[in-house]
Amino acid sequence: MTEASRITIRRARREDVAAIVGMLADDPLGSARERIEDPLPQSYYEAFARVERDANLQLVVAVDGEGAVVGCLQLAVLPGISSQGSSRGLLEDDRVSKYCRSRGIAELMVQWAVTEARAQGCTLVELLTHHTRVDAQRFYERLGFARSHLGMTLRF
Repeated sequence: MTEASRITIRRARREDVAAIVGMLADDPLGSARERIEDPLPQSYYEAFARVERDANLQLVVAVDGEGAVVGCLQLAVLPGISSQGSSRGLLEDDRVSKYCRSRGIAELMVQWAVTEARAQGCTLVELLTHHTRVDAQRFYERLGFARSHLGMTLRF
């Protein structure tokens, strides 16, 4: 059993991409967006390379005691003019393997991201979660996030 106390958070590596995509695809919303094929489409590896090169992005994974990737999260630090020129942290793609949920791993990753954002001078951390993800909304509220905006999306 994977418990949060046995979890290490580290920067994602190229060899983690398949596990990350698997977690992103493992719900009704993600399964409609992602392509799980063997081999994975090259677009995922190209995207990983872009993220890895961007100093304002950190894609991290949660790894259990046996070395398996059981969670992922991306932190974007967005410099801005608003709020007296402060930066904000944006959390994206926060996922935990379905076999390891409700064990404190997501909370550990979010706490890591908040601490990292603060260390990089961010004055707030924000995230978007789909309106149908009611459990996720309760989770983030339990961690102190407040409903503050109405999110909108334009897909191409």
